[in-house]
Amino acid sequence: MSSAPQVLATSTGAVTRRLDAAVLLELTKPRLAAMVLVTTAAGFYLAAHAVVDAWLLLATLVGTGLSGAGSLVLNQYIERDLDARMERTAGRPIPSGRVDPIDALLFGAILTVVGLTILAAAVNPLAAAVTAVTVVTYLALYTPMKRLTPLCAIVGAIPGALPPVTGWVAAAGTIEAGALALFVIMFLWQLPHSLAIARLYEEDYGRAGFKLLPVVDPDGQSTERQIVLHSAALLVAGLVPTLIGVAGVAYFVIAFVLGSGLLFFGALAAWDPSKVAVRRLLFATLVYLPALLGAMALDKVQI
Repeated sequence: MSSAPQVLATSTGAVTRRLDAAVLLELTKPRLAAMVLVTTAAGFYLAAHAVVDAWLLLATLVGTGLSGAGSLVLNQYIERDLDARMERTAGRPIPSGRVDPIDALLFGAILTVVGLTILAAAVNPLAAAVTAVTVVTYLALYTPMKRLTPLCAIVGAIPGALPPVTGWVAAAGTIEAGALALFVIMFLWQLPHSLAIARLYEEDYGRAGFKLLPVVDPDGQSTERQIVLHSAALLVAGLVPTLIGVAGVAYFVIAFVLGSGLLFFGALAAWDPSKVAVRRLLFATLVYLPALLGAMALDKVQI
């Protein structure tokens, strides 16, 4: 028997799909999965005592990473028909015919179940429960709501904000004020970030039938207002870790500068909603989050 990866013909016979590691890895959206791991690790480190339990951290990251990757695969299975209509997603493994939908469904389900099992068995039940809530809100609420209402952005921010909570409860065994502060920061950050992406690709999203705010807000006023309001709220929320004793004064200063910068770019995008301004806002959100979490970790108040 050949050791080469199995090649299957599509229903049209025009394309072949190859179940190899590269395609399966692409299906897990590695960049998004990596962000889940980074925010989970940040929550774990901030909740940990002076000496970090490396094995517990590893189990947390493996379990969360597998569950997160599995959820991303299942999301693509559910939205495969819509992805096929969008230029930016038509080349993904399922709509391009490189992976059979049933194979993707099985792959995503296995990753998710294995990840949750690892968290429950090797970390603690609460970490598994928080991750299970992440999976359910992402797949059963946010994913179908994108076809129905612009409120999906609010709901979608919930699963995106939960990974650092998983990390926190994995280390601390309970949900504390620091975990809630991280949740609020992540929740608020996602609104200007996701709205900037939706604004850049609103025509593509509209063609696919997504009811994202920029798609149903043709004059952009509501979108711009939401970006500015949530950026302002994020500026305030970013200062809370110092106020509750999670991080020090140096972090407070950095958080204020980062939050002010993000608000500035959000206001610019609202004042002049050109593609250039929106791209600058998107870049600002991508700088803000790792810089904030890095500053928080470096200026952590030792428990």
